[in-house]
Parts: sequence; structure tokens; C-alpha cells
Amino acid sequence: MTTETPARRTKHPAEKPSTRTLGRMMGVVRKDRIAQVIREKGFMSSADLAEMFGVSEMTVRRDLSDLEERGDLRRTHGGAILSETCPPEPAPAPFFSDRQRENAEAKARIARKALSLARPQEMVALDIGTTVLELARLMVGDPARRIFSNNLRVAALEARAEVYMLGGKMRPAAMSLVGPVTMEQAGKLWFDVAFLGVSSITEGGIFDFCIEDAEIKRVYAARASRCVVLADQSKFGVNALVQVAGLERIDTLVTDAAPTGALAEALQAAGVEVIVAG
Repeated sequence: MTTETPARRTKHPAEKPSTRTLGRMMGVVRKDRIAQVIREKGFMSSADLAEMFGVSEMTVRRDLSDLEERGDLRRTHGGAILSETCPPEPAPAPFFSDRQRENAEAKARIARKALSLARPQEMVALDIGTTVLELARLMVGDPARRIFSNNLRVAALEARAEVYMLGGKMRPAAMSLVGPVTMEQAGKLWFDVAFLGVSSITEGGIFDFCIEDAEIKRVYAARASRCVVLADQSKFGVNALVQVAGLERIDTLVTDAAPTGALAEALQAAGVEVIVAG
């Protein structure tokens, strides 16, 4: 760990999250997965869902009630079916190589600006994503840096920094490590700063296309003293599948253009520092 006490923002006290906080986080993940299963299968019984997720039927019934209020499904006797009013699936995530080419210059500027937000010797968590990978390229050449990641593309970089990889199941589409093992390992660590890539940022928070990637993003955010989101302006106001967190969880947004309108107002209300990489 760092030998000096890192600066802490008053918005997120520098203490480990309580069991209740982590329990709420896991509950959100479970509900997202229940909604995904019912979208795929059309119907699931409460008993089957309880067995699948290792919880009681009472817990499942509460989750289904919450999901019904959200409009994700309709409860039936003994289970739930897909709601007729359920919104259509968002567009699938574009391929990584395509995303790398999009707004490449802006992503490079964002990465250079973000580099100054983590001091050498601090414990840094790096998420997946094209802009975060650009930041990783800048960090790994510094032997004073200590980096933790579930991003296999970071592991492939020629590094002089200390790079620690989390374990877990590989998701080939993103070259990320995900799942219970990844979450458990990250949940035992404490980071000075976590850098997150996102598929979308709106007044409702930050979003991702993949439920499994969203899970580890939530853990990083919960286990870091500072949460920094890297997102170019193309991510403003678009639709993505699953919410990672509300804007109040973010400390800093580094972007290439100042947000405007409702998004700008929501960021200000949530106390998010916005840094524009000029």
C-alpha cells in the first residue's frame, strides 16, 4: 500500500464499504441477471430462479416485484414472464477494434489528462475499454506505478510497472476477466483510484453493454477512494443495457467536450468534477 495518506474527497469517506453496502450491490447485480434470464427464456419460475442464484424464494419474489415496477417483466403465479411493455434490447456492443478507431485522437487526449490524476505509488484499478487501455499504455512504462486490472489487453503490454491481474472467467469479446472469482478478488483489495470505461453516461448514471463487465465496474467503484470515468462525448446520452452506478458514485469525469443541458446539470448536482481534455 502507499506509504503516504492519499487525498480523500468528503463525498466518499475513506473507509471500507459495509457488508450492507456490498449486499445491496450484489442485489442489484442479481436483479440485472434475473431480468436477462427472463428476456432470454421468456418465463422462469421463482423456484428455478432461487436455485439458480442460491437465494431463498422470498428473496426472488422481492426481486421480481422490484423488476415488475421497473417494467422489466410481469409477475405470474409461481414466477415471471417477459413484460409486453419491456423496452427492446439496446444495440449490441460494437467490436473492440471498431471502437478503437472511433474518436481515437480524443481518447488519447483524455488518457493523457487522466494520467495526472493518479500519483506514482498509488494503487490503481484499470477497467476495460479503449480509453482506459490508452491510459494503461501511458502508465505501464513507469516502474513506480502499481496497477490492478481484469483487462487482458493490459497484461499484454510491455510493462515496467507492477501489474497485477485478477483471476476469473475470460470473456473473449472484451478480453476481460469476469465472474465470481474476479469480483471476490477485487472485493478484498482497496484502491486509491479506479479508472472506468463506460458505454454510456446519462442523467441516470453510467452504463455498460455487458452485465458481467458491469459487475466488476461496480466493485472497482465501491473499493476505490476515487472513481474516475473516462468517456468521450460520443458516450453522452446513448442507450446501453445495464446501469453500473448513479452519477453520485463518480468523483471525476474526464472527457473531450463539456457536457451540456440536462447531463451537465445532473453532473453538477451530483458533485462530479468534469475535466475537459483540450
